[in-house]
Amino acid sequence: MVDNSIQSIGNTPLIDLSNFIKESNVKIYGKLESVNPTGSVKDRAARSLIVDAEKKGLLKSGGTILEPTSGNTGLGIAMIGRQKGYQVKVVMPESVPPERVQLLEAFGAEVIFSAHDKGTNESIALAKEIAEDNPNFYMPYQYGNEANPKAHYLTTGPEIIRDLPNVNIFVAGLGTGGTLMGVGRCLKEYNPEIKIVATAPHPDDKIQALRAIEDGYIPPILDLDKLDARILIEAEEAFYWTRKLLTDAGVFVGVSSGATFATAIKLQEKLKNSESQCNIVVMLADGGWKYLSTGIYSENYTFKQSEIEGKTWW
Repeated sequence: MVDNSIQSIGNTPLIDLSNFIKESNVKIYGKLESVNPTGSVKDRAARSLIVDAEKKGLLKSGGTILEPTSGNTGLGIAMIGRQKGYQVKVVMPESVPPERVQLLEAFGAEVIFSAHDKGTNESIALAKEIAEDNPNFYMPYQYGNEANPKAHYLTTGPEIIRDLPNVNIFVAGLGTGGTLMGVGRCLKEYNPEIKIVATAPHPDDKIQALRAIEDGYIPPILDLDKLDARILIEAEEAFYWTRKLLTDAGVFVGVSSGATFATAIKLQEKLKNSESQCNIVVMLADGGWKYLSTGIYSENYTFKQSEIEGKTWW
């Protein structure tokens, strides 16, 4: 039993998802982050960012939190902020699915929109402008705040080791870099032979399922040298595996999870003839209910690049 929803963040289940390729010594396990209070892995970072600011005296009682986000981190901050008595303002692209806006407003957050065609980079720039004009606002800035990866170093990584001590490969989406850096550091300290693999969108794809390095912005907390590999996934692959996880495994996740799972499938295919067992843990970052308005979960959905251009998915 926990005292409040903040205490229920973390300790998410690890699900065996190995049945997509039969007779393989490579096993895939999904870290199901949709069971967090607001439905995503970002609840971990949100809690860490706020607690860290409180400890450092950067966030006072009744203060205002301002953060650029495409939705999930904002939801976590809004949920926690409301319980702690803070005002929350979120800067996000106009192109995010409407479910996220509705949820943010339900948690009492004020949503400030940035241009829809420039993604999260524009949200970051606009939030910095607002912060400069309002020095009394506190901006955690998840992209450059070490409290972000610290959340995963202290919680997500140890949970994986506890549940699957013989993990060999860890796969996560390339977003702020918090999950990859935090979990990666924890796992490498546990066993330097564990491989850390990042999933990134193909540069030619307009869909912003994750962050492409080619977008021209590398988050300050992201150290590319700490990654063992970066695998590019096309939007159509991400959509396919997002639906496949739902129909074949009963796992209802968002598009970025489809992308990371597609990466795990590629690795499983490549290593399937390995004589020794290999265990892959893939982050399933959020639930699918925040994407229902897109129609991608329909059985008769047909992928069309033109329908997803300009939308922000992560």
